Amino acid sequence: MAPSNPPSDADSSADYDPLYVAGISHFNACEYFESHEVWEELWTEYRGEARKFYQGLIQAAVALYHFGNGNIRGARKLHTSVHGYLDPYAPRYLGLDLTVFLREFDTCLAEVAASTDPLLPITLDPELLPEIHLDPPPVA
Repeated sequence: MAPSNPPSDADSSADYDPLYVAGISHFNACEYFESHEVWEELWTEYRGEARKFYQGLIQAAVALYHFGNGNIRGARKLHTSVHGYLDPYAPRYLGLDLTVFLREFDTCLAEVAASTDPLLPITLDPELLPEIHLDPPPVA
């Protein structure tokens, strides 16, 4: 069964799980290891329909963490799996426009995905790092 998409109302705020929002804050600050840790805490106990969604976000954070540390092979492997987890939730889920997020994620990791040499140095372009913006925004 495909996950349901909650209605979006850009003029209101949503009451998201605090760990989801905390992970997003770390992710947008390029603290990928920390975002992974926070989301994993949420994912470990969660048993609802968003479980694989959270797992996809965890893997996206770890892929970017690996990329930033020069682990091209690890980044490429996780890049591939992120779509498997997040695509079923598209186009929007829990306030996240997955079409935009996945496009930015793919653009950032395009060289990594195309590389067949795990030792080839690929430089992370900070201008291409994806960010997560929720609509509606979280309750302050």
